Amino acid sequence: MTCIRGVPFCGEPYTAVTVTVVPCKYPEYLEQGRGIPIYMGIENPEMCLSCEDIGGQPTLQLKEEEILDLYNEVAPVEPFLFYHSKDGRTSTFESVAFPGWFIASSEIRHPLYLTSDLGGKNNVNFNLSINA
Repeated sequence: MTCIRGVPFCGEPYTAVTVTVVPCKYPEYLEQGRGIPIYMGIENPEMCLSCEDIGGQPTLQLKEEEILDLYNEVAPVEPFLFYHSKDGRTSTFESVAFPGWFIASSEIRHPLYLTSDLGGKNNVNFNLSINA
């Protein structure tokens, strides 16, 4: 299990958030070349990020789920998985359940969300500090 502190890459003052990251035990069952599939727990590993369809729109949710229970499932739990990709100093997180949809932020102190509209006000690049 790895803990990361992630902030939007925008150069403005921020509040860091601690995220627990656990790799998927069975990446061979998922599409290759998109990044490393990971589960993400926020602040408390019993609350995990998830993606689900709400009203026809992929939506980022925080669900009560033990991150190690997800890790120990016999198959990948796609709604809770994100492809982690690095580009230099920044990282992106693409939904496994909704390919092409990324975790994004638009403004400081506003909730994260999913977007497929990259660029503009949708920032999908995050700086990470990893503490193993």
